[in-house]
Amino acid sequence: MAPALKLITWLLAVLISGLVIPLATAGDGDHDLARRALEAGEILPLRTIIERVEYDYPGQIIEVELERDDDLWIYEIELLRSTGALLKLKIDAGNGTLLGIKGRDLERTISPEHEH
Repeated sequence: MAPALKLITWLLAVLISGLVIPLATAGDGDHDLARRALEAGEILPLRTIIERVEYDYPGQIIEVELERDDDLWIYEIELLRSTGALLKLKIDAGNGTLLGIKGRDLERTISPEHEH
C-alpha cells in the first residue's frame, strides 16, 4: 500500500473512531435515564406500550423514542401501516394515554372492534 494511501486510511480510522465513541457514550446516558425512570415507576415498560399500540394500530413499528418534555415522559412511535401510511404517535409514558397522532388515513386507523 502506498504511503499516502496508508496515511489517508489511518486518518479516516481515527476520525471515525472519534465520532463513534461520543455517540455511544451519549446513548448510554439516555438508556440509564430510561431505566431509572422505569425503576422509579415514572414510565410504563416499553413492551406494555408496544402491545397497546399494536392492538389499536396494526402495522410495523419502525421507530420508538423516549423523551422528557418538562416533567412529562413521552414515547414517540412511528408506525408503518399495511396501507403504506406512516403514523406518528405521542403517548404519555407514565400512563399510556395517547397524546397525539399524525398521519394519513386517520379515520381508518382504529378498527371498530378496537375502539375504546
